[in-house]
Amino acid sequence: MQMADLGDIALHYREDGTPDGAPLVFANSLGTDLRLWDDVLPHLPKGLRIIRYDMRGHGLSDCPKGPYSMGALVRDAERLLDHLRVRDCVFVGLSIGGMVAQGLAVKRLDLMRAMVLSNTAAKIGQPEMWAERIAAVKQGGVAALSNATLERWFPRAFRATPEINAWRHMLERTPPRGFAGCAAAIAGTDFYTPTSGLRLPTLGIAGSEDGSTPPDLVRETVNLIPGARFHLMRKAGHLPCVDQPKAYAEVLTGFLKEVGHV
Repeated sequence: MQMADLGDIALHYREDGTPDGAPLVFANSLGTDLRLWDDVLPHLPKGLRIIRYDMRGHGLSDCPKGPYSMGALVRDAERLLDHLRVRDCVFVGLSIGGMVAQGLAVKRLDLMRAMVLSNTAAKIGQPEMWAERIAAVKQGGVAALSNATLERWFPRAFRATPEINAWRHMLERTPPRGFAGCAAAIAGTDFYTPTSGLRLPTLGIAGSEDGSTPPDLVRETVNLIPGARFHLMRKAGHLPCVDQPKAYAEVLTGFLKEVGHV
């Protein structure tokens, strides 16, 4: 188990691939951990230095008292990459991880040469909606939201498979304090203006069956960045790296080749 002591917080991370390879960094979504990417990794090109981490309040990372700010989540990623001496990575962020990607690109472009905004947006939902979810989690734990969340995350066909049980378990084991803390960070974030100032190679990925960040929302954010490319994955949900890992890896590999990262 690899833990990065960043002073006021310790983050759990994992490195795979080639230690001196081109860095590829993954940031997870709300209610998941670094295992989100497990099924994608075997389909990626050899020679990459693959770094995954658990966002604060998730997985094995520290879970400080909330609410969290998006600035704190961006700072966590920044300090982790500095700690690991990473420069010029391709940063892949899904949902809240994609918000972290946008914030990190604005703050520390030296760390990133390109980014993938997967199933995310410059602004997700309304503060009132997040306030309701935070209240529900504080009262009944993350399990209070799990049925509705899994319905938004996964297409009907995937929800009918036994695999869904592992994702329900992961979601419901997310510490309520961590889930609520990160939900507050999403609620307080509107990146439309800063993201529209970004100038770096960007790929947006959306799932046609995504009930959390529908394709039009993802496309709207991607269109803020001149030259950014948008890819729609048919019959995929909010976590296409889970329900279509091979196809997801193919899209990602194509982008890595396009930007000269592999």
